[in-house]
Amino acid sequence: MSNRLMALSRPFNLASIDKAVVAIVIILLALIVIDATVALDSFKFMVTQIINVSPFLLASIAIAAYAKASGADGLIAKAFQGNVIKMIFVAALMGALSPFCSCGVIPLIAALLFMGVPLSAVMAFWLASPIMDPSMFALTTGVLGTEFALYKTASAIFLGLLGGYGVLALQGTGMFENPLRPGVGDGGCGASNVRAPKEVVWKFWHEAPRRKAFADSGLSNTLFLGKWLMLAFLLESVMLTYVPAQTISGLLGNDGLLTIVTAALVGVPAYLNGYAALPLVSGLIDQGMAPGAGMAFLIAGGVTSIPAAIAVFALARMPVFLAYIGFALTGSVISGLLYTMFA
Repeated sequence: MSNRLMALSRPFNLASIDKAVVAIVIILLALIVIDATVALDSFKFMVTQIINVSPFLLASIAIAAYAKASGADGLIAKAFQGNVIKMIFVAALMGALSPFCSCGVIPLIAALLFMGVPLSAVMAFWLASPIMDPSMFALTTGVLGTEFALYKTASAIFLGLLGGYGVLALQGTGMFENPLRPGVGDGGCGASNVRAPKEVVWKFWHEAPRRKAFADSGLSNTLFLGKWLMLAFLLESVMLTYVPAQTISGLLGNDGLLTIVTAALVGVPAYLNGYAALPLVSGLIDQGMAPGAGMAFLIAGGVTSIPAAIAVFALARMPVFLAYIGFALTGSVISGLLYTMFA
């Protein structure tokens, strides 16, 4: 049997379908059926926005690929050494600034806890990590501006500190003993960086395997970020077309506490992906959403989105899971309020 026939004979695997690409195709087809003119305008909007953000997209891809090829992502291991008070601070800082692949976060957390790293330090990294990294900073700057990106970075560090020192304060109650669920191991991509950190080679281009790692990482990040940003800009176009501005401004247009709490809670089910959320929030702000509410939405959604929450629930015992959600929502509301007051 030829290779082609063998490929055709394999059972169809739903898990292999790229959900972002399928969503783009379905949305465009639906728009064509509803109004071909709107479909064409939305497609043009998507392409134009991708071109506009491309310098920041390329910068974010280069940063992530360089960290992978040089081994700089292994520096995360240094955040979990020394006095626990200092460890929490460094872990929050590393979580907010380190370029770490999303697939490695949950196995990494399992590895840290399995190795006996204090939950307080792990929680600091855990909460800060999904919100910001150099790639996210570059794209946030391109979509929402430098001030917003800087404040979001500060919020990521603040959230990590809040969770880390909060867990440390509650640790005497005994509620966080044995944080992992039974049977959870310490494997997965990224965990080896903690168990056996390797030497960083800043001039990685002198080594062929590292050059290949740079190219592979760059390609995978280009495909990943490209498809999610295309989906995000397409959704933004649909939202701008069909969601009245007065609806957004009526629900989320003021800077009050209730508005920011609502934005944080809405961020849980509505959050797609850290990169896809940026254009959506930009569009919502253009439609009348208060910037403080947008900040709360991004921070809460980044940490407590349904996929992330399910992964945390599968990994950690209930008290740890509830602490994770509680600190995330509390910190996002505080960050939104502070952004409203000082931005």
